[in-house]
Amino acid sequence: MSIYQVPKDISSANDLTAKLEHLKNIKRSFSVYRIDCGSCNGCEIEIFAAITPMWDPERFGFKLVANPRHADILICSGPVTRQMYYPLLRAYEATPDPKIVVAFGACGSSGGIFYDAYSVWGGVDKIIPVDVFIPGCPPHPASVIYGLGMALGIIDQKLKEHSYDNDTTLAPQVKQSIIGNILFERDLQAESKRLMSYVFGRVLFEKYIKAIKSSKDIKDALLTKNALIEAIHKEDDPRYAECMAILHNEIYLKYIKATDEFSIDTQKEIWDKQNDTRF
Repeated sequence: MSIYQVPKDISSANDLTAKLEHLKNIKRSFSVYRIDCGSCNGCEIEIFAAITPMWDPERFGFKLVANPRHADILICSGPVTRQMYYPLLRAYEATPDPKIVVAFGACGSSGGIFYDAYSVWGGVDKIIPVDVFIPGCPPHPASVIYGLGMALGIIDQKLKEHSYDNDTTLAPQVKQSIIGNILFERDLQAESKRLMSYVFGRVLFEKYIKAIKSSKDIKDALLTKNALIEAIHKEDDPRYAECMAILHNEIYLKYIKATDEFSIDTQKEIWDKQNDTRF
């Protein structure tokens, strides 16, 4: 429950119908005001990088303004420190209704590593209603544009919320090695966690194992390479696809003592195909 009770006039002016109408009106031209709620300035660096000509956010209508009274969207970064509680409220109430609030970065979204510190209130949503979350520590400039584009309906949402409250940090159990050497699975798990952390590393490990099991002969480097490439082409998330190729090149080829001619070219098999077929 928020410790700040939104005034009734602001709450009624920011219902779903009003916000959808607002988004329809500002879809191709919108003003953004940035609020630093106690950030380390890592997020600010990425926001300022995102507005450079390299990323050119003005093609989507993105424009930073210096006054919340001129803003359509508020970007709030950092955990809300006790000193920034009232400045955040003043900026929120000064922004014309209806308005869109974006919680930016890990700290803005949840409080980050400071979520239970005595000097902070936590994520921005602990204080004011939040419409969009852009996670990351800090988010990439592309994530800034993606998050704002998603908020405005220019870009369809692809990311979904997942809960890992009941998750375990134990590694997947391997009863028998698929190539006859249990150290192969051990190194696969270790590299998977290094590439994509504990939770997503386990998913990566399972994806890779499933892919090479489809090979007619796992110890045949050519057949296994072709089976993995087929799985990579079917993978919707290019991050998993690239990491599967890295596991193959760094771990699999070493254990079966195959030459580099059986390695997978990530640029050719993943990113070039992404550019050709999806964008």
